[in-house]
Amino acid sequence: MLDGIAKTIGRLAGSPVAGVSSLGGGCFAAVYRVTLKDGRTLAAKVGAGLAVEGTMLRYLARTSRLPVPRVVHAADNLLVMEFIEAGDGIDRAAEVHAAELLADLHAITTDAFGFEHATVIGGLEQPNPWTPGWLDFFRDRRLLYMGREALEAGRLPGRLMMRLEILAGRLDRWLEEPAAPSLLHGDMWTGNVLCREGRITGFVDPAVYYGDAEIELAFATLFSTFGTPFFERYGELRPLRPGFFEERRDLYNLYPFLVHTRLFGGSYVATVERSLTRFGC
Repeated sequence: MLDGIAKTIGRLAGSPVAGVSSLGGGCFAAVYRVTLKDGRTLAAKVGAGLAVEGTMLRYLARTSRLPVPRVVHAADNLLVMEFIEAGDGIDRAAEVHAAELLADLHAITTDAFGFEHATVIGGLEQPNPWTPGWLDFFRDRRLLYMGREALEAGRLPGRLMMRLEILAGRLDRWLEEPAAPSLLHGDMWTGNVLCREGRITGFVDPAVYYGDAEIELAFATLFSTFGTPFFERYGELRPLRPGFFEERRDLYNLYPFLVHTRLFGGSYVATVERSLTRFGC
């Protein structure tokens, strides 16, 4: 299989492939470092549904200043990109840089919540029909949609789906409409942030749409992607409204917990249940 992929990449890149090595980090697709005989290095993902990822990366490159890999080729089963040098952990300087980049991204806006087409998160379809109100979008296209996906996959018990529906009907107790939709990367966990020498060199594996910027910030705390240095700098550029850390962060993180429940089940079911209990449902 790799021989065939190497020949395809060589043809696309205009140079034969000198070597292919496996890279870590691909949960739903195999990721490779590809060295060409002309000295260039590319990254390649092999899997399914990768054309959408390529479209999202091109959108971010065209619309924002967020550093993302340049797409060489995007097809359903093969995504070829510029290789970004990284390998360092996210230190204080990188957190500050990330805050500046994401504040800039979140300043990009449009007239409604959603996106021009469905995107993907963790290999799952993420519907994005344009919706005038954020609460309606978050309720119907994030919480209830992913809850039903997890229910139909046999990973979310029906009793929890009923409790999720109750919570979804009460969102206005904790959330209000943001001033404007923000362009979001959409999957802000540590493995999708590439760093080198205190700088962010790239954001990968996006799940793009326009939404409340706070859902991105909440996701960034879920697996400790960013901490105090990030939020201090971000708050200087885009002040956070009171109540984010106390309430809204946990409510917004219910969506990625539902994604993980749909994908993996297991302990994430208990996490969803604790979240519902946290909000009295």
